[in-house]
Amino acid sequence: MSAQAQMRALLDQLMGTARDGDETRQRVKFTDDRVCKSHLLDCCPHDILAGTRMDLGECTKIHDLALRADYEIASKERDLFFELDAMDHLESFIAECDRRTELAKKRLAETQEEISAEVSAKAEKVHELNEDIGKLLAKAEQLGAEGNVDESQKILMEVEKVRAKKKEAEEEYRNSMPASSFQQQKLRVCEVCSAYLGLHDNDRRLADHFGGKLHLGFIQIREKLDQLRKTVAEKQEKRNQDRLRRREEREREERMGRRSGSRNRDRRRSRSRDRRRRRSRSASRERRKSRSRSRDRHRRHRSRSRSHSRGHRRGSRDRSSKHKYVFLTQVLLCKGESLASQRASSDP
Repeated sequence: MSAQAQMRALLDQLMGTARDGDETRQRVKFTDDRVCKSHLLDCCPHDILAGTRMDLGECTKIHDLALRADYEIASKERDLFFELDAMDHLESFIAECDRRTELAKKRLAETQEEISAEVSAKAEKVHELNEDIGKLLAKAEQLGAEGNVDESQKILMEVEKVRAKKKEAEEEYRNSMPASSFQQQKLRVCEVCSAYLGLHDNDRRLADHFGGKLHLGFIQIREKLDQLRKTVAEKQEKRNQDRLRRREEREREERMGRRSGSRNRDRRRSRSRDRRRRRSRSASRERRKSRSRSRDRHRRHRSRSRSHSRGHRRGSRDRSSKHKYVFLTQVLLCKGESLASQRASSDP
């Protein structure tokens, strides 16, 4: 990669897709399904194992450092939960690697001579010491390249101690096997990267393996997978707690709403009872008033009836006395006329 390309990639990584106003790059968002979520989280095996014996080639999804910068900016504001997609990707890759490791172990078991459990344990011890030597040498070389010479010297002293232990373990292993069988190369499959390791590999070969890009790349992938699993578990736990808290809040609000509704119903019922009581009292007053008015009307009617009957009786008495007077007057007149006629007839 040229210096200009490196500078362009660095600017993309720092500023994202909008650094130079290129609209064609902004058409694809980091949330697009075509974008590799493992690349956004800097753990895609295609990038980590590039240039090794297990180079996977180009990833089928989009890799862009500018999109990674956009994701890092957006993830500070909200949780996008891309870790789940990346975890699924790495789990499938590591599962395939572990499957190859098991197949390699089976092939070795079929091709190499059978040995007893005691001899196998001694060979396993030699392999473990070889791994320790290789890891320590790789670490010492890394510290020396970084300029930390004192720490590198301390690790080299530890390497010498492990070499002495390895020599004793090899002697025990050689004494427990026939010379012809000991000369046969005993292989072992690396549990990290599924590469073959020899029982009699020298220190340089072991250091190259354990400090190599392939082995360190698989360590990085496995560590990233463990980190993603922990992150996903924490986020899922947090999401479950948030969901549970929201549900409790809804239930609390519903209970408060029911209580408020119950209180409102009680208030309405109380107001209804009060209205009914007021209506009942008002109706009772109206009935009492109506009865009182009825009694008053009845009394007035009775009093009018009595006064009318008294007036009728007085009128009747007056009329009867008048008729009697007229009758008596007529009788007296008649008697007077008869007396006068009698007198007239008696005089000569």
